[in-house]
Amino acid sequence: MNTRERFHAVVNSQPFDRLPVIEWASWWNKTIERWHEEGLPTEVNEKYAICEYFGLDIYWQHWVQIFRKGCPQPESHGAGIMRDESDYDRIREFLYPEPETVVDAETWERRAAEQERGDTVIWFTLDGFFWFPRKLLGIENHLYAFYDHADLMHRINNDLAEWHLKVLDRIYSFCVPDFMTFGEDMSYNNGPMLSRDLFDEFMKPYYDRIMPRLRDKGTLPVIDSDGDIAIAADWFRDAGLRGILPLERQAGCDIGILQKRYPDMVWIGHYDKMVMNKGENAMRAEFERLLPAASRGGFLPSVDHQTPPGVSLEQYRQYLALFREYAGKAGRMSDRDGE
Repeated sequence: MNTRERFHAVVNSQPFDRLPVIEWASWWNKTIERWHEEGLPTEVNEKYAICEYFGLDIYWQHWVQIFRKGCPQPESHGAGIMRDESDYDRIREFLYPEPETVVDAETWERRAAEQERGDTVIWFTLDGFFWFPRKLLGIENHLYAFYDHADLMHRINNDLAEWHLKVLDRIYSFCVPDFMTFGEDMSYNNGPMLSRDLFDEFMKPYYDRIMPRLRDKGTLPVIDSDGDIAIAADWFRDAGLRGILPLERQAGCDIGILQKRYPDMVWIGHYDKMVMNKGENAMRAEFERLLPAASRGGFLPSVDHQTPPGVSLEQYRQYLALFREYAGKAGRMSDRDGE
């Protein structure tokens, strides 16, 4: 199987030769800085160069940038750049750039050719309907805005949905990406940060506008949300989303429970990054935990967020050797299950 064939076999729960060996997120800067000190060539510092250096499958991501140059910047992490509708009117000129300026033809034509050969899985990311208003309003003001500025919240998400549809037209003029993600980060360790009622009122109507386009084209829609997504998974599934990542183990996510509850969904991530510096036995035990779920299909194991800087270059190489071993085991098990 080539890279694309393998991806589609896994996400559609069909027999596959081996699991994809991927790192879905970029590495932390501090991690790469450490590895450069430990022998990683200094010229190897960009995500896809690092993937090629380690022999990983290439999953090319394009996060579509929604801010124009000159947009005001938040004063600190979690702060916003606006507070009310008049502020939104003021900054709107810095939002929603023309799709041609953020989805460039040269890059997409080159990647589409790689995808056509089966060498690359293409995915793109859009700001979600929880994520984007929070970036504008800031964490605290955003949560109040569901009650204090309901009309503004709908206006923002309506504008966002209209822009997303234009971006999709641009992307689909080059190829059909294999999957995509909406950045949401709507859950943390104690579950979702809003109620089902608020999700249905402020988010689902706008997903309902985007999902038909993705479904008609055949692009797998996935939610990117940290934390415990066990409760919100049902909400996203009802809104037409078919997958979730990264399933952080420290937040209590359990792939066995999730697969049983939602057998038609796709899961990415879930390998507990906290065991990666604890030696071969600990890393192997984590792969053993994931193996039954991985062999059933619909699950692409990967680090459950970014590989932390506490992991040495030697430990990461050992992790990859075990990953390849268990990728093959899962493939052999999936083939038996499909007979």
